[in-house]
Amino acid sequence: MLKKEGQVRIPSGCAISGIFSRSGKRLCGDAIVKSIATMHDRSNGLGGGFAGYGIYPEYKDLYAFHIFYDDTKAKEECERFLERHFDVVNLSKIPVKKVPSITNEPLIWRYFVAPLPTRLADAQLDEREYVVRCVIRVNTQIDGAYVFSSGKNMGVFKAVGFPEDVGEFYRLSEYEGYCWTAHGRYPTNTPGWWGGAHPFALLDYSIVHNGEISSYDANRRYIEMFGYQCTLLTDTEVITYLVDFLHRRKQLTLEEVASVMAAPFWSTIEQRPAEERERLTYLRTMFSSLLVTGPFSILLGFDGGLMALNDRLKLRSMVVGERGDMTYIASEECAIRAIQPDLDRLWSPRGGEPVIVTLNGGVR
Repeated sequence: MLKKEGQVRIPSGCAISGIFSRSGKRLCGDAIVKSIATMHDRSNGLGGGFAGYGIYPEYKDLYAFHIFYDDTKAKEECERFLERHFDVVNLSKIPVKKVPSITNEPLIWRYFVAPLPTRLADAQLDEREYVVRCVIRVNTQIDGAYVFSSGKNMGVFKAVGFPEDVGEFYRLSEYEGYCWTAHGRYPTNTPGWWGGAHPFALLDYSIVHNGEISSYDANRRYIEMFGYQCTLLTDTEVITYLVDFLHRRKQLTLEEVASVMAAPFWSTIEQRPAEERERLTYLRTMFSSLLVTGPFSILLGFDGGLMALNDRLKLRSMVVGERGDMTYIASEECAIRAIQPDLDRLWSPRGGEPVIVTLNGGVR
């Protein structure tokens, strides 16, 4: 019997795309929607989403919480929690446009908040750790509430639908940011639902991912020993917590984070110069449970930068392009050419080799 779209498992499905202005120029969200729409056939309508950085300059010193609610009861309970732990400076529904293909949407609200100084002092935590713990409490203890974005001057917008429809639904043409990432989902082993769409985010970290994490159980068991909880029914969630743990809490550089997630083979490490060999051996030994195995390509957005990373065998496609101060990254070259046909440079990173771009910096 001939199978219809959505009934065929395509292991290489899913699409990712990213745009970054090293000068900090803020770009309209239209461009990232056009880029990801070019790869329409890599997704099946069960998830699409975007992350934008620099989109809330008027509230840049506040945490922007984007929250899904199943019902008003969950909203009321969550807002009581927020009022006890934060100074809520502004709250509103996130503006959306009715799109025929986007259905069964939850209540979608946005809050600009700052931790209450008295609560922060009582908790004896730094501000970012306090926010992380509050986000995890909402997502695990308040039934029907899910904080899906919690960084400063950035925001995640995601839904069940094709990414171009999700972009129209959230009216991304009305936002401007210096960095955008996008995802078109083709779920293979996990359900398609609003919370399971990409990007996944915690604080200013956001992840879009193409592939499958075969080490998910090992990664999850390790990371949950440190207070994180994976509740969103998809393997990608654990990568976000892994990055937060290694980069924010353990203070590893992004290059070191990449060397944990996509660690070189032991045979490769043995051939490196002594100092590098010692460092890579330490990382592989110390964080062995955070080695991410299986095919993957990811884009990690963070405050002031963007990192692209393939698995060490490069089992998922990824290309990088540059034009002037702009950097473009996507699953396919067509997604870059759709918005910038004339490039100064185009290349495909090697497996396990991170590409990191930062504001007012180069590409390394």
